Amino acid sequence: MRAVLDHIEDIALGIKTFWFKPETHPDHNPGQYLRWYLPHENPDDRGERRWFTVSASPTEAPLISFTTKFAAEKRSSFKTKLLTLKPGEAMEFTGPFGDFVLLKDENIPLIFVAGGIGVTPFRSIIKYLIDSKQKRQIHLLYGANSLEEVAFRDLLESYEMKFDLILSAPPLGWTGKSGRLDAAKILEIIGGFSKQLFYLSGPEPMIEALAQDLKTKNVLQTSIVTDFFPGYSDI
Repeated sequence: MRAVLDHIEDIALGIKTFWFKPETHPDHNPGQYLRWYLPHENPDDRGERRWFTVSASPTEAPLISFTTKFAAEKRSSFKTKLLTLKPGEAMEFTGPFGDFVLLKDENIPLIFVAGGIGVTPFRSIIKYLIDSKQKRQIHLLYGANSLEEVAFRDLLESYEMKFDLILSAPPLGWTGKSGRLDAAKILEIIGGFSKQLFYLSGPEPMIEALAQDLKTKNVLQTSIVTDFFPGYSDI
């Protein structure tokens, strides 16, 4: 399916959101992803396709968006080309795909754990809940390297939920939480595991380690839902 670039939004340090108007809006649920195709000269070994979470809520139709982070150097050929896109130019996509979506049972408490760019599906979910005036029992733990790299903070703080920002390199005078997210820190912050459902989203090595670590703390496999982002370093 073809989608025309509408505008690009600077979100945080090195992080941009690309807003598109598709020929036909995909029937996606918050938290799902699309596969995007961007042909360009001399593609590197990562190729001309990427899987991006839809960071927009379905309530923001007719536009859709994805949000991605750009390395300061050694960018892939795909992202180098992406940075040259201008409004009016187009990309192709297929989908939606994925089951990283809200549980229908509204009575189960949800623990959202985001590492860096892994916050994007939660942006879609929270925006959807705000626009549809739904209340869920959510505690969001968002780990980032620095305050400058925190995305969507205003939106996330506007929803009535518990929200903890954890910085691995906090600025001087920072009075919030700091350090690296691991199972022990997560369980300490949320007050232990009972009947919560954990949604983990972030760089692939971080999410694999977190899921395994939580299981060693007696969190059930059936209580963990994961969504990982390949090609990003740990937080």
